[in-house]
Amino acid sequence: MTATLERVDAARAAPAKGRSRSRARHRLTVLAFLSPAILGFALFFGYPLVATVVFSFTKYDLINPPEWIGLENYSYMFGDKLFRTAVYNTLWFVVVLTFARVLFALGVASVIARLKSGVGLVRTLCYLPSLAPPVAATLVFFLVMRPNEGPLDTFLGWFGVDSPLWFADPAWSKAGIAAVMLWVSGDLMIIILAAILDVPQEQYEAAELDGAGVVSRWWHITLPSISPVLMFGVVNSIILALQLFTQAVVAGSAASGAADITGATKNLGFPENSTLTFPVWLYTQGFRYFDMGYAAAMATVLFVISFAATALLVQRMRKASHHEEGGPGA
Repeated sequence: MTATLERVDAARAAPAKGRSRSRARHRLTVLAFLSPAILGFALFFGYPLVATVVFSFTKYDLINPPEWIGLENYSYMFGDKLFRTAVYNTLWFVVVLTFARVLFALGVASVIARLKSGVGLVRTLCYLPSLAPPVAATLVFFLVMRPNEGPLDTFLGWFGVDSPLWFADPAWSKAGIAAVMLWVSGDLMIIILAAILDVPQEQYEAAELDGAGVVSRWWHITLPSISPVLMFGVVNSIILALQLFTQAVVAGSAASGAADITGATKNLGFPENSTLTFPVWLYTQGFRYFDMGYAAAMATVLFVISFAATALLVQRMRKASHHEEGGPGA
């Protein structure tokens, strides 16, 4: 009897062992296919991230060996006046540019969605600026807004309006950079336009039969339907503003006239540090003053802030989506 039970148990265990081996082979096969991506992620993201955090606790000038100094970089950071200026400028871009970019892209996409003819041409013309390199786009706006010489100043002069100095005026320099960023926001416009065109027409027809007007249909049907895409636009714009570097450097360099023959500028933040963003100050510390430990600390802070803002917005988006699907009682 015992021998019979052992044979039954062995017979039952054999298929289980076979399935376990099959799952193991399947996992190894999947891991083998994923290994290039995993290796690339580890080498080009994981290792630099860990190294940056480690260097942030050291004094490192790229020549001498790193010297462990603990939290001195972080304590110095929050007492640095120019650091606070860079934080203020970056927060200005985060707030202004996020709202302006999303609203501008939404407005243009809503207008294009209602066009009856020439949609392809208008859509292409609105998207083309986003293909312009950041340096070229900024220089174009600098030449257009150039005081006393640019076409915009000439146009405003016809109506007796004195234009500001734009990139040479600390009160208007950030607005000029924001204008550049709006001009190249065609990629976000295309994404929002696709979301608007994807809204079922049956909902609009049912609302129209109920007597809803154009504004009411847009507010109660279009906006709720594309809210996940708008949230993506908010997250994308925040990250873009936190990483704003090229436009600020080029605008300040061109306006100050301090760029050398290689294109590098000796006057970052011109005018009066109004274009000194967080990434620009980080670059200055790391590659001009060669204080790589302090620059690593700034990069760590920037990563934490970007990650926290993105995680918070994604969490809020998921909660809003869950509430809409499940209702108040979900």
